[in-house]
Amino acid sequence: MSGFPWGEFARGLGYAACASLAVMLVTFAVAVRKGKHRIVDVAWGLAFVAVALVSYGVSRTAGDGGGDTVRQLLVTALTCVWGLRLAVHIALRGRGAGEDPRYEKMLDKAAGSRNLYALRTVYLLQGALVWLVSLPVQAALHVRGAPTAFAWAGVALWAVGMAFEAVGDRQLARFKADPAHQGRIMDRGLWSWTRHPNYFGDFCVWWGLFLIVCDHGPAAAATVVSPLVMSWLLIGGSGKRLLERHMEGRPGWARYTARTSGFLPLPPKSLPDPDKPRP
Repeated sequence: MSGFPWGEFARGLGYAACASLAVMLVTFAVAVRKGKHRIVDVAWGLAFVAVALVSYGVSRTAGDGGGDTVRQLLVTALTCVWGLRLAVHIALRGRGAGEDPRYEKMLDKAAGSRNLYALRTVYLLQGALVWLVSLPVQAALHVRGAPTAFAWAGVALWAVGMAFEAVGDRQLARFKADPAHQGRIMDRGLWSWTRHPNYFGDFCVWWGLFLIVCDHGPAAAATVVSPLVMSWLLIGGSGKRLLERHMEGRPGWARYTARTSGFLPLPPKSLPDPDKPRP
């Protein structure tokens, strides 16, 4: 494996930051006009797409000839497919809805302008996180040499993650669309194996993308912070932890948590039927 072009990688970091920032600022302008900051959730996936495409363009114009073409196309395509699917799913889910209660609660803390508070604490923060989490994608575009077993294992892990996300989101959407399920906990399909198939899917996607850069040890070591940060966001940050706090107290939630794995997919536990009289 040839040496890693750290100078070209560093040059691309600036372009990636500008791409992420541009998506967030445009989204902020649209959100202010519409009076709904929930659309920033759509921009999360789109910002990764923008970073991947801009970084790909930078790598292709590198003075040293850039990285391996197969790896470049692979990591760019995988990132764009993930980001576009997520953006479309969130856009369709929130179509016609008002402001997200999470953002309403957060913006109530603003001492001055709610919009400027949202810009600082949501849009700019998310833009920075997109740049940070996407570091393995940016680095993989500069790795020379044909993909090895590490990269193809990453593709397989990415595929597992995409399947969990897409299937889990579809199952939940169909469940919620049935009026008979109003107020009930989704505990079927993938949701019977893990309480968060979508977050577990994200976890697999970003560790899979990280594996694609693991063909070059130093580049992998320099970017491992990215999947670690994403894992924290999903499990201990704004993902699983906050959602479960919101769900506490709902009818059936305690029994669901006792039966279903909190994150990693595992067979559901067997619990006694509460409606069945004991002998």
